[in-house]
Amino acid sequence: MRIANACGAFLALAGAPVGAAPADGGDAVARGEYVFRAGGCYSCHTDVDGGGAPLAGGRGLATPLGTFYTPNITPHPEHGIGLWTEQDFVRAMSEGLGPDGSPYYPSFPYTTYTRMRPADLRDLWAYLRSVAPAATPNRSHDLPWVLSNRAVTWGWRWRYFTPGAWTENPARDAAWNRGAYLAEAMAHCGECHTPRDRLGGLDEQRKYAGTAEGPEGGAVPNITPDRETGIGRWRADDVAYLLASGATPAGDYTGGLMAEVVEHGTRHLTEEDRLAIGRYVLSLPAVHNPVSRKDRKAGKPRGEFE
Repeated sequence: MRIANACGAFLALAGAPVGAAPADGGDAVARGEYVFRAGGCYSCHTDVDGGGAPLAGGRGLATPLGTFYTPNITPHPEHGIGLWTEQDFVRAMSEGLGPDGSPYYPSFPYTTYTRMRPADLRDLWAYLRSVAPAATPNRSHDLPWVLSNRAVTWGWRWRYFTPGAWTENPARDAAWNRGAYLAEAMAHCGECHTPRDRLGGLDEQRKYAGTAEGPEGGAVPNITPDRETGIGRWRADDVAYLLASGATPAGDYTGGLMAEVVEHGTRHLTEEDRLAIGRYVLSLPAVHNPVSRKDRKAGKPRGEFE
C-alpha cells in the first residue's frame, strides 16, 4: 500500500486516544466496541471517500473477481440489520449465511470471523445495536455474470471454508495466544496480507506474505519476518507502534485502507494487545515475496510498506 503524506497522516493520528478498555471489562456494549475496533469494521463498512454515514456500507472493494460493495450494518430496520436477531448475526459471522440461509460472498471475511469466540460475537452484536441507524440502501455488487448468482459460492465454501472457533496453542504463553487470536480471528490480517489463488482462496503456503492485488486494487505488504521482503528487521514494539500511529520504523506512514484501519481500529487497542499482535506476526515462518511491482521488475528486495 502506498505511503500517505507524512504530515497529513501525522495530523490525522497525533493526539488520538490510544488504548481503550480491554475486551474483558465493562458492559456488553463497551466490550463490543473494543471487538469492533479490533475487527476493523468501520474501515470496510463506511464509504469514507463518498461521505457515507458510519457503518452504512457502500464502500467498493475492487478485486480480480469484481467489485464488492459492503453492506449497511447499522440497526436500520429496512436498509441495515435492524430486523436481525442475535442468532442471525452470530450465524452470519461464524457460518457466512444470511438470515434466509443464503451464502455470503467471501469478500465478507466470515472465513476468518468464524474463529471468533461466541462471547465476543455477542458483545459485538450488542455494540452494533447501539450505533445510529442510517437509511442508506445497499448497493449491488459489480460482478461478471458467472458470479452474479450466489449459488456459485457453495462450491467455493466446500473447498476453502472450515468453520470453527480459534483454539489456543498450549505450547505457547498467554501473550502469544492473545496475539494469535487477535490477528487470526478479530483483525483478520491474513484476509488482506495473504496472496490468493485464481479462485480467490487464500494461499496458506504464503501466509501473510503480501500481494500486489489487494483490496481496492492496491499492493499489500509482506508482513512475514523475511529480512529482505518482509518485516524481519522489525521488533514487536515496531509493529505495535505502527498499529498505534501508522508509522513504520523508517519514518514512513501507511496509506489507503491500512491508514483507516489504524485510525478507526488498532490505535484504540491496548498497547499490550498491539504488542501481542507484533509478537505473533514475527513468530510466523518467513516468506520471501517482493510485492512492489517496481521492485519486482528491478529485482530489488523490499522491507517496508509501500
